Amino acid sequence: MPDYLDDLRLAHVLADAADDLTLDRFKALDLKVETKPDMTPVSDADKAAEELIRGSLARSRPRDAVVGEEFGTTGTGPRRWVIDPIDGTKNYVRGVPVWATLIALLDRDENGTERPVVGLVSAPALNRRWWASIGSGAFTGRSLTKAGRIAVSGVGALADASLGYSDIPEWEDAGRLEAMLELQRTVWRCRGYGDFWPYMMIAEGALDICAEPELNLWDMAPLAVIVEEAGGRFTGLDGVPGVTSGSAAASNGHLHEDLLRYLGG
Repeated sequence: MPDYLDDLRLAHVLADAADDLTLDRFKALDLKVETKPDMTPVSDADKAAEELIRGSLARSRPRDAVVGEEFGTTGTGPRRWVIDPIDGTKNYVRGVPVWATLIALLDRDENGTERPVVGLVSAPALNRRWWASIGSGAFTGRSLTKAGRIAVSGVGALADASLGYSDIPEWEDAGRLEAMLELQRTVWRCRGYGDFWPYMMIAEGALDICAEPELNLWDMAPLAVIVEEAGGRFTGLDGVPGVTSGSAAASNGHLHEDLLRYLGG
């Protein structure tokens, strides 16, 4: 198995630079916000952070391709860096501190299957960062040298489980609202945390299951490797492992089939 430690170190350097930029613009009175064609907001900080990361990757990993939420795909290398400069832009532009820069590296295994091999989530307004590289475990802390290993919970029954979920209208649009409501009636506790945060709480063992019906590659790539390296499972709602299904189901592993029985298909 390849060693991705140098790539993980680079991801931390990229995140450090992005954190400085996004924190400086957070709650700025002159923050510029536009509406994209999909009716979601984008700020000048989103664009500037992605440009910053892309510039660093062009110098340090010129042979790798880059996929970003704001500027699409550049390059054709077999490895792909995936960037969401600000996951949780709606929170960011309203002054809510739950947002993060997401960075992932995708590579191909011996069978030619592409998968996330490095993932980093940096939430500077929460003073939190999570990361993982394949085969090396998942961690949280402020740096590679100041970190603690994290692991999923051991909860084995839905009646004892804590659920994180996305906006109710998303489940209604996906035609799965009743299934989500039935799952909420079954579990011990449920909260609509949204974005990256519930997946990181699964990796830490604070939540047990979460799901979203519609996501993009940059929303999921770093989350998947962190959850899996913490001992959990990450699939689409169709049960397919990885980040290609356009939806997400994440769990501590013990409850994954139960989660898919309610929301899968």
